[in-house]
Amino acid sequence: MLQYILFDLDGTLTDPGPGITNCVAYALEKFDVHPACREELYPYIGPPLVPSFQAFHGLTASQAEQALVYYRERFSVKGLFENEVYDGIPAMLSRLQERGCTLIVATSKPEEFANRILAHFELDKYFAFVGGNTLDESRPTKEAVIAYIMQEYPDISAENTVMVGDRKYDAVGAHVCGLPAVGVLYGYGDREELETAGADIILETVGQLAEYLLK
Repeated sequence: MLQYILFDLDGTLTDPGPGITNCVAYALEKFDVHPACREELYPYIGPPLVPSFQAFHGLTASQAEQALVYYRERFSVKGLFENEVYDGIPAMLSRLQERGCTLIVATSKPEEFANRILAHFELDKYFAFVGGNTLDESRPTKEAVIAYIMQEYPDISAENTVMVGDRKYDAVGAHVCGLPAVGVLYGYGDREELETAGADIILETVGQLAEYLLK
């Protein structure tokens, strides 16, 4: 049985689409960039934001750093709560906790925001630890976050742990750190993305995820 389960937050535990895209749009508007539709901003859900502003909308490095400031300006007071928990997640977490699994959040979102979101949706009671980025961007990648968690829990290994996430960054980060990765399709990544990233198994629904983890 699994001893440790690492969960991505955005697109895995909660659907953050409205909050993240609203805040990205708010930041881009400061640079007179006006996305045509909300779907254009979905690629921002999952990866670190500074390189995303550069890659997806052509901001310079300094503009991208300032865009992050604008993003957090809105996100910290409103955007983080424009979010909802996926159906079935609390029940799954409760059952895993009852089984004796140690549940950990591994997110590229700053820990301060992640903790506020988890508390707001009453998910914090299920998690032994929340590992994430910092407000000064010292852990911007998923592999950096997972490595940080593994320092806190040195007995984590490929034999007793799995990383669960919806984007390629989750699978790649897990593998860089020597852990297996479960990809989920109910979030914001598609099958091709997860297969290309080498996810060890890909599941379509929260129900399938619960069944797999509880086996």
